[in-house]
Amino acid sequence: MKSRLSHALLLTLTIVATLAARSALAQAGSSRDTPWFASIEVVRDARADAQGATGTVFDDANRNGRLDPGEQGIAGVRVSNGREIATTDAEGRYLLPVRADMNLFVIQPSGWRVPTDRNFVPQFAYVHKPGGSPKPMRFGGLPDTGPLPAAVNFPLAPSAIGSNFNCAVLGDVQVYSGDEIGYARDSIVRELTDREGPAPACIFALGDLVGDDLGLLPRLETVLGALHVPQWWVQGNHDYDSDADRDADSSDTWRREWGPETYAFEIGDTLFIGLDNVVYPCGETDNRNGDRAFCAEDPRKTYNGRFTDDQMAFLANLIAATDPDKLIVLGHHIPLVGFDNRETWAHQTDNAAQLYALLRGRKALDLSGHSHTLENLAPGDSYAGWREMVGVDTIPFRHVVAGAVAGDWWGGDFDVAGIPMSLQGDGSPRGYLDMRITGTDYALDYRATGQPQDKAMWLSVNMPAFRDWAQALLAWREADRDTRDPVPPFSAQDLPDVGLLTPDDLARGSWITANVWLGDSGTSVTIALDDGAPVAMEHTQQARGEESHIGVDHADPFALQRQLSVARTAFESRSGDAQAQGFIQGRQDRHPPAAPQPQGSAADHSSHLWRFRLPATLAPGVHVATVRVQRQQGSSAQESLIFEIRPERPPRTFRFDVWNAFEDGPRVPELQRPVD
Repeated sequence: MKSRLSHALLLTLTIVATLAARSALAQAGSSRDTPWFASIEVVRDARADAQGATGTVFDDANRNGRLDPGEQGIAGVRVSNGREIATTDAEGRYLLPVRADMNLFVIQPSGWRVPTDRNFVPQFAYVHKPGGSPKPMRFGGLPDTGPLPAAVNFPLAPSAIGSNFNCAVLGDVQVYSGDEIGYARDSIVRELTDREGPAPACIFALGDLVGDDLGLLPRLETVLGALHVPQWWVQGNHDYDSDADRDADSSDTWRREWGPETYAFEIGDTLFIGLDNVVYPCGETDNRNGDRAFCAEDPRKTYNGRFTDDQMAFLANLIAATDPDKLIVLGHHIPLVGFDNRETWAHQTDNAAQLYALLRGRKALDLSGHSHTLENLAPGDSYAGWREMVGVDTIPFRHVVAGAVAGDWWGGDFDVAGIPMSLQGDGSPRGYLDMRITGTDYALDYRATGQPQDKAMWLSVNMPAFRDWAQALLAWREADRDTRDPVPPFSAQDLPDVGLLTPDDLARGSWITANVWLGDSGTSVTIALDDGAPVAMEHTQQARGEESHIGVDHADPFALQRQLSVARTAFESRSGDAQAQGFIQGRQDRHPPAAPQPQGSAADHSSHLWRFRLPATLAPGVHVATVRVQRQQGSSAQESLIFEIRPERPPRTFRFDVWNAFEDGPRVPELQRPVD
């Protein structure tokens, strides 16, 4: 009897404490948005039956991550095993089929939030893989998770975030080393810390967080966690266990360190879906039509872009269970289709067309990374190669390849902050996508790290001397390394001032170019010379089924001037430290000090370049070109370029001939002032 009374008293006290905690949180108002560190509750008691995976989704009133007496289950919340989806009953309970290797996860519902760890990594999933990884792996893989728990309970807390919020979308962070994590810390983390306006409600990182060394994941979580923003990640082709022999095992270390490779969460009126569409190693399933021989016949393991059958089933079930009025934002690493990789199989997604069918009639936005380019593809856009590669003619909703935090894999010369400039293959700078959600509408702007927040383009001049310079360097770059001269034909110092033109430059063709980083086929770009009326600039790509226009006529001169002659390759010292000599980038072998070299990417083509040919009759003098940009789903922008027209080019360097042609005469004696 005494024992029973003690238990009843304890239960009463617990309920009172829980209600008091809930009341305090409610009175505090904004305190529910303070950090909430907890984990899911895994109950290891003996199971009374093996009918399926079960547990409770509950309102964790005291924020301890445990289902305590008096805490209420939450009805209508979706839980998944990565294929099927169950909805919790009136008591917050769910029941799902058990799969031999699965992630069991809750789909964060609108108005609620899942807990995070102290690095702000969401805690919303349980990994079930009895036996663990089938073989020892370089970065540990998964340990034996043991039998299915008696229950997996998912704690939630109310969220004050409504339908209007920001999310920072990160393309490839792709750090290969400790130094490169430092670059990420001093660029993207500082940029987001100092940004104007409200802090993002989420980070959505689109794969290739690291560069093959999965041992860097914990430190990167800590560095990005300094932002105090929940960081939702998707897996990329440099985030998998490269020593895995099956795709089912290639995400094991990722699952141990971060969480599921397929999942979803809601904020406001938006459903985010995170998907790993990197199949590694790919095989006969990918080659079932006979056109992916690189998967089936090459003895080396490689990857392919594809959603698995389980993922397609999960998507079908999830979309069917989602309010048709919600905005659906897809996030994955390899683009569904792209401009830069329009004629490659592995770098686009095999079953993109089937995904479009699932989303027919839905309001959707697709986000990806992978190509280290910035591509804003509008509904109805089309490029040559899509039909042959993945069976797509036009796209039904907006696709954005979000660029890369790393830019061109942390390459190029150092900027004023000591971080590689790392201009990307389309000429855009490293940075992130600022996504602003208002209800089910969105606006997208690209924020270049280290640049003013409202900067949206590079302006430059494409003149004959630039084209000759760039063409020679591009040809040398493509020549056989073993037979070409080790010294490039030109360096940055061989290029004359491109802001000064002569009548001959105008007669041979000179253009003002505008690389509008997040421009699309519907963007309006106009130019006004001096006090003249604005006229439309020519978009070099129309996205109407054409091929890529490549070459110096379609290049971004601003980017190529910095990409084709990188002086960092020549660094050397007498320190005795071999790691400090020459140049290294990413996972490359160290190159000994050499003459300035081109970096890996070159902006000789872009889906977002506009140009305007300068009139041959332009008068000598100083001119101002004002470029204005208007976009349907992002901020407008304006920027000016100052350039000169001179009858002939003045000398580029100090005129020693003039200086030395005149010899100082004898000093003039100082005049004597009268004495007062």
